[in-house]
Amino acid sequence: MAQAARRLGITQPSVSQTIAEIEQRTGARLFDRAVRPLGLTPAGVLLRQRAGLLLAEARQIGPLLRQVARGRLPTLRVGLVDSLMRPLSGLLAGFLAEVAEQSSLLSGLTASHAAALTSRQIDLFLGAEEVEDAEGLERHLLLEESYVLLCPAGTVPPNDLAALTALAARLPLVRFSARSRTGVEIERHLRRLRLDLPRRQEFDTPHGVTAAVAAGLGWAITTPLCIADAALPDTRLMRHPLPGPRLMRRLVLIARQRELGTLPQRMAALCRAALQEELARAAPP
Repeated sequence: MAQAARRLGITQPSVSQTIAEIEQRTGARLFDRAVRPLGLTPAGVLLRQRAGLLLAEARQIGPLLRQVARGRLPTLRVGLVDSLMRPLSGLLAGFLAEVAEQSSLLSGLTASHAAALTSRQIDLFLGAEEVEDAEGLERHLLLEESYVLLCPAGTVPPNDLAALTALAARLPLVRFSARSRTGVEIERHLRRLRLDLPRRQEFDTPHGVTAAVAAGLGWAITTPLCIADAALPDTRLMRHPLPGPRLMRRLVLIARQRELGTLPQRMAALCRAALQEELARAAPP
């Protein structure tokens, strides 16, 4: 007790009083006073362990604040929908290296990223606009692209909904999984068109859908970026306008409002330019 008081620059009675107050508030004895020298009880050992962790974290606050003042974040966790991983992962890796000491770039479905953002497991994500009704979020448009019809090479393209129904009778629709935002949007569109098509195969990833079409297993409703993500030979695939009403996919960057300063806007501008270039390269001749 005396040594602790000297290190803290206070009196020994003050140390004893503080320990007594902690024991009274917690209802747990911290020291075994029946032994000499004093020994810690199991509760005292637990308190020392947890307090040590808290103090270690507290000591990091000053250096972390200085990093932020220099324009660098200690950590940044970014979720990225699968179809954006190939065109944006390299670009984002370089950007994150400049703005954060540690960073994570996580791929997956939009729904899982939206849940991770609201539960603070990630700091922002890029994908379809899954969380329209959530408050306290800022959104930055990345790209809008039209859904298209993707068919195996040599397939006669349908020019109206009747021809699309006839195509479905000959060749099955390869679906995006209903777990994906893209799959949900396509199913809603089919219901609006009153098209009840058999379920045969579905995939979580754009690559799976595109590969199945390239293998001649069916046709798909997809987007230019999803097709580009698969990076398969164009000779095995043909894209055509989707018959009927237009269906669009809106890609956004979503972050918690006012938590990252101008970083979301800067990241969105960088990704927007890259995606526009990607679409230009992926456009059929």
